[in-house]
Amino acid sequence: MNDPQDPYDPYAAQQQLIGYDAYGRPVYGQVTAQPVQPVAPVPPAYEQQYAPYPQYPQYEQPYPEPQPHDPYAGRQDHPQWIPHQAAPQQQPAQAPAPAPVPEPRRAAPAESAAGVTDAPGGRDYRTEQFAFIDQPDEDSEDVIDWLAFTESRTERREEARRRGRNRVVALVVVLALTAVGTLGWLWYTDRLPFLDGPGQEKGAAAAAGAQKRDMIVVHLHNTKRGGSSTALLVDNVTTGQGATVLIPNTLGVPKQDGTSTSLGKAVEEGGLGTRESLDTVLGTRIGGTWRLDTPFLERLVELVGGIEADTDTAVPADEQAKTPAVAQGPKQSLTGAMAVAYATYRGRGEPESKQLERTGKVLYAVLRKIPGDPGAAATTVESMGQILDPGLDAKNLGGLLSRIGEHAKVAAYRTEVLTVKPDGGLTDEAGRKVVKEVLGGSFGAARTGAAPRVGLKDATGDEKAQVAAKAALINGGYGFVDGGRADRTAAATRITYQDQAQRDRAVDVAKTLGLPETAVQKAESPVNADVVVVLGKDYKPS
Repeated sequence: MNDPQDPYDPYAAQQQLIGYDAYGRPVYGQVTAQPVQPVAPVPPAYEQQYAPYPQYPQYEQPYPEPQPHDPYAGRQDHPQWIPHQAAPQQQPAQAPAPAPVPEPRRAAPAESAAGVTDAPGGRDYRTEQFAFIDQPDEDSEDVIDWLAFTESRTERREEARRRGRNRVVALVVVLALTAVGTLGWLWYTDRLPFLDGPGQEKGAAAAAGAQKRDMIVVHLHNTKRGGSSTALLVDNVTTGQGATVLIPNTLGVPKQDGTSTSLGKAVEEGGLGTRESLDTVLGTRIGGTWRLDTPFLERLVELVGGIEADTDTAVPADEQAKTPAVAQGPKQSLTGAMAVAYATYRGRGEPESKQLERTGKVLYAVLRKIPGDPGAAATTVESMGQILDPGLDAKNLGGLLSRIGEHAKVAAYRTEVLTVKPDGGLTDEAGRKVVKEVLGGSFGAARTGAAPRVGLKDATGDEKAQVAAKAALINGGYGFVDGGRADRTAAATRITYQDQAQRDRAVDVAKTLGLPETAVQKAESPVNADVVVVLGKDYKPS
């Protein structure tokens, strides 16, 4: 670029520095010589003292040099540029030269509290006369960081409170749902004492009509010590309930020849006709017989992966049989050998009912582990290798066990011990609570074509009279049910029936025994039979 002040340029004399642009570069232009206009004096409040521009050596100075003692000399020729001010534009030829803006001071003099600055020469300046560039406060970043930290901490606290409230609400909802679910389950399983559930309603409705029950008899044979334990496994299809009814060996059952024997002796003699004898005594319809020897019970427990039972006593180890000891306490884990030892254990001086209760606990624990799928349950029975009753194959037994096991898993299950008198007869409580409610035994439950069942309870105190009456009934073609001895003697014989359709049969029984028709009456029967005879002292054997 050509230097505007080149001494060899013929137009250099007509160009002068008129200012600086926004980037600090000099701006030149032609200026017509103008008469020097007097400059109005600046009021004292706005007067400022500035240092003159530094002088640089030039080859030629086409314009007069400003006087060093007068900072305003030549201000019409040298307009100055300061920050925040646009560069002056080229003025028309006739326009007066703009007054140069004073250059910002280089050193700031002392400033009074009122904002007045003491400058050299006695002039006072105020701060509002100057344009200052905003300088960032050195503490501003710290303040911003503190505000950000405070805001972040507040947000974290609010978020923590919000999460806490959400957790409380979630916990309350879970507890409410758990409570509702528990109450619903208790209601459904008829365990709320103050509210009848669907099971009770279903049971009540079923009680009013006929109920369908599937049951089998199980004979557990102790192959090492001898003896047996008998139980009935019941599936009440109508009410969806399961049960185990444990039967003492002292129960009197009739034999095929008309004589009586105990249940234990009948099982030891091979069990031939035992199922029919039980049907006669209980008024039931047993579907099959399951002979379960102790080695097969041990294998069955192992097949289902062991069982868990609440043991009421500790079973000592038997060194000869090499069976492990069983500890006493709730939720004891039992292997196959331990389950057999506990199910067959009877302490010295204990009644038979105690040992039966232990057998019932083992059977209940096994049922809970039987697969719910009938096919899988049948496979388990086949794997056990038990010799079954010809009328009860693995498929039927597995299906029944799986259904009863489902009841046991949801606690829709009960275990009862049938109470028997010393003479082998059933107690009144057993007849009402177990035989009728659980087994559904009734006088109408006898098999088609079977002889009418007649129960005999001796209230004479004379054994000869009882034997004579029993022989008369058997010879008359009736099925005999031994009702045992009455609690006290009776002067007159009483013949009772429960259903009006059995009245004519009751009259025939009276004639068979040589008793008048006035001895016949409708009443609740203490023995589960079609007709019940309570033999009094007025009976005279013929």
